[in-house]
Amino acid sequence: MRPGAVALAVSSLIVLGAGPPAHAPPLPARMADTGGGTQLITAVAPERSSTTGTVSWWDRGGDGRWVKRGSAPARFGANGLAAGASRKQGTSTTPTGLYGLPYAFGIKAAPRGTAYGYRRVHRDSWWCQDNDSRSYNRWSEPRAADCRAAEAEQLITYRAQYAHALVIGFNYERPVRGRGAGIFLHVNGRGATAGCVSVSEDAMRRILTWADPARRPHIAVGTTSGKTAVTRL
Repeated sequence: MRPGAVALAVSSLIVLGAGPPAHAPPLPARMADTGGGTQLITAVAPERSSTTGTVSWWDRGGDGRWVKRGSAPARFGANGLAAGASRKQGTSTTPTGLYGLPYAFGIKAAPRGTAYGYRRVHRDSWWCQDNDSRSYNRWSEPRAADCRAAEAEQLITYRAQYAHALVIGFNYERPVRGRGAGIFLHVNGRGATAGCVSVSEDAMRRILTWADPARRPHIAVGTTSGKTAVTRL
C-alpha cells in the first residue's frame, strides 16, 4: 500500500473497553495464538478507527514467559484498521490478524547485526498491486510486463518510508485479488499510512537487529478490545 501522508478468545482478565488489570500477564500470554515461534511483534491500536497506537516486540524464554524487549509509537492506516479476512484493497485500512514476516528490505543498507534476509531497493524495484498481474502482491524487479505502473509502487520513490522495512505476510502466501497488496512494517512518513504499520527509523532499526528468522517471529495486528482485539488472535 502506498505509504505516507494519506492524510483468542478474550481472556477473562479483560473487561471490554478497559485495559488489563495491573498484574495481568504479558500481552502475548493473553493471546490464543502467537505463531508458534519465540519472538513476536504486537501492533495495537486503541480502536478500529484509530490511526496511531503502539508496536512492541517480545521474546519468549525457555521458561515460556514472554518478555518485552522494546516498544515504540506506531501509525496505522488513514482509515483505521479492518479485519484482514474481509479487508478491501484501496481502503487505506490496516489489516488485523496474525502474520508471518517473509523478509526485510530497504533503500539503506541493513543495520549491522540484521539476521533477516534483506533485499536492497534499486531503481527497478517495484511492488505489484495490479489485480490482473501474475506478480500481484510480489516484489518485481524489473516491473513485470503485465503489471501496470499505475498499479504498482516504485519502491525507491519512498525514500523515508522504505529506508528499512519488513514484509508483513498479509494476503501473501495465496493472494486473493482485491484484498490488498504491499502491507509492510516500515519507517514513518508524514502521517497515517495507506494500510501499513509504521514506526520511527530508530525503532525500525532496533526491530531489524532484534528479529531472528530462526525464532519464527510473527506480527499480531489488532485493537485493545472488540472483535478485532489482538487478544482474540
